[in-house]
Amino acid sequence: MAFSGKFQVESEKNYDEFMKRLGLPSDVLEKGRNAKIVTEVQQDGQDFTWSQSYSGGHLFTNKFTIGKESDMVSLAGKNFKATVKMEGGKIVAEFPNYRHTSEIVGDKLVEISSIGDVTYERVSKRLA
Repeated sequence: MAFSGKFQVESEKNYDEFMKRLGLPSDVLEKGRNAKIVTEVQQDGQDFTWSQSYSGGHLFTNKFTIGKESDMVSLAGKNFKATVKMEGGKIVAEFPNYRHTSEIVGDKLVEISSIGDVTYERVSKRLA
């Protein structure tokens, strides 16, 4: 299914535990916990532009092509290179400290990030 669209977070699970495992300081955790996050995805075949804007003006964007190494930015703001894959309709990226998957389920964007035994799930609803 096509990923293109604009999505607003409606639920999160294990936010604090996951972000602490990433090593984010408590003030950043607090800002993120209360942030209004909108994700915008533009897909053109295998090419993606994936942007997330946070209340307060913070924005980060990753551009990638499925199967090709790309420059990326992690949740913690670290730059790295990764090859994003498509596995069973899910976008899969191996970040330096965690594995991230994204898929469309109905009108929702479901993102799951895992570090060891800690899994963070964010579900965002498609905006009209």
